[in-house]
Amino acid sequence: MKKIALWAMCIAVMVLSGCRKAPEWKAEHVFVIGLDGWGAYSVAKADMPNVKALMDAGCYTLKKRSVLPSSSAVNWASMFMGAGPELHGYTEWGSRTPELPSRVLNEHGIFPTVFSELRKAAPDAEMGVLYEWDGIKYLVDTLALNHHAQAPDYNTHPTALCDMACEYIMQKKPVLSAFCFDNPDHVGHGDGHDTPAYYAKLKELDGYVGRIVDAIKEAGIYENSIIIVTADHGGINKRHGGKTMEEMETPFIIAGKNIKKGGAFEESMMQFDCASTIASVFNLEQPQVWIGRPMTQVFE
Repeated sequence: MKKIALWAMCIAVMVLSGCRKAPEWKAEHVFVIGLDGWGAYSVAKADMPNVKALMDAGCYTLKKRSVLPSSSAVNWASMFMGAGPELHGYTEWGSRTPELPSRVLNEHGIFPTVFSELRKAAPDAEMGVLYEWDGIKYLVDTLALNHHAQAPDYNTHPTALCDMACEYIMQKKPVLSAFCFDNPDHVGHGDGHDTPAYYAKLKELDGYVGRIVDAIKEAGIYENSIIIVTADHGGINKRHGGKTMEEMETPFIIAGKNIKKGGAFEESMMQFDCASTIASVFNLEQPQVWIGRPMTQVFE
């Protein structure tokens, strides 16, 4: 009788465990590498072998459009919040709080981000955001993160953010992380977009992308990872924020586990589709307020 009761208990536990099992993820790790001010117009001319290797290994578009205005905070917010400024409320290049009331607030008092949505689905997931521009921390819901930090001034410590990213990957093997570089935007404002200095900076940044990919490999998680390289906006002459295609169009490159080796895709993509595509990797149910669409065509 005791054996029958024990078997019944085991079966019940197995059934309950099966019912509670989380949906299978497409990958166990997602790494977002963001290059502020990287216009899609530059890709053909840029000396970026590491980025172009990811393009060859996965899928990409050079026609992802920023939201308006084509400036930093509003587009970083849209990238992580799955909606545009009309809904999340961040409307200016340096927004730290919404100028318009956010349509919805989560439990942390901020518009839902892909980080907060993953936190609800996977409470123990390691997540982090590292950045050079301190404006990023106001847009990612830091209360949902395990770790966030700003790198020291890149003019005197140019490799610092890359060093921090590689160390974080090696030590923590994060489930979801973003590394946000403040260039080539800075060079775009100083020397100008589509200039020799701009392309020199892109070559330098490509080296950092290569180091981050190597760190993922050295951490032993490359085969279970998805890598995304993208940008908030482009630029023209020494500015951005306007309505030219040089300012509006940015690259979106995705490669890794369960990603097709599909090359360029033709479907329309907007800035807020980034969050939806990441959410799709983790089989997250989108908040009703999000308007982003996952780029399902990139998945195998």
